Amino acid sequence: MLAAALLFVRQDPSPLTLPIGRPGKTTIAAGRLADMRTGAAATADDIAKAADGKRFVFLGEQHATAPCQILEAAVVDALARRGRHVVVGLEMYQRPKQSVLDSFGQMDETAFLEQSDWKKQWGFDFSYYRPVFDVVRKFRIPLVGLNVPRDWVRSVGKGGFAGLPAEAKGQLPDDMKLDISEHRQVFDSLMGGHSNVGPSMENMYSAQVLWDEGMADTAIRYLAAHKPDRKTVFVVIAGSGHVMYGQGINRRIERRKAGDGLNVVMTESAVPVEVSNGIGDFVYVSPPPRTQG
Repeated sequence: MLAAALLFVRQDPSPLTLPIGRPGKTTIAAGRLADMRTGAAATADDIAKAADGKRFVFLGEQHATAPCQILEAAVVDALARRGRHVVVGLEMYQRPKQSVLDSFGQMDETAFLEQSDWKKQWGFDFSYYRPVFDVVRKFRIPLVGLNVPRDWVRSVGKGGFAGLPAEAKGQLPDDMKLDISEHRQVFDSLMGGHSNVGPSMENMYSAQVLWDEGMADTAIRYLAAHKPDRKTVFVVIAGSGHVMYGQGINRRIERRKAGDGLNVVMTESAVPVEVSNGIGDFVYVSPPPRTQG
């Protein structure tokens, strides 16, 4: 969530225009979804079609931004209508809530929000995310809580991996990599370009790696336990900072050879936005909320 919260503050270099991946830049108008491979306008159905043969679709959102969650719901709906066996993984929930997520289809919304502890797990107004959950309910799609327990991330943020609780070590990859240069470049940009400010920043970076590696590991473990077929597609919904340039959760999944993915990155702006073509396969510029006069 930190990465997404910092993503679009003015900083130098801009997180939106890093020279990573596909060369060149494109300017995208507010309210437009663009296919970065061609520059053409796109729809949720286009995303679903582009996901043919992919094991993962990564939806990097702006949190609690209605047009983004509406797009997410439309993509999940389009994938299901296309005959894919969809699984939806959520940054919003931590692993210990998985049993409640497994029972989502057997309870009403009020009971689900109470038993899953939505307010403490995520905190944003659920109404933003209702379209996603409505589609999940409609197609009886499995839900997966991707996030590792928050105290693990907090401990690493304070003391590095040496501070990781003992019970966590057997539930995470042994080789969480801290030396992926492109990932560090994205992180430094999100943090305002400050890369060498001592141990505290290194611990924050370690926490970000834990976050991405942990969510990737959750998805990989789920698929290993449920024996996916060729039509299975795992949709990851997380903040844009965990998806952009293919360097977050997606990079951690890719390096473990768990499947190919499609990256959709979302931002918010009232004016056209220039982005690097490598930031994602599709980019959506959400218009800001309308103010009532």
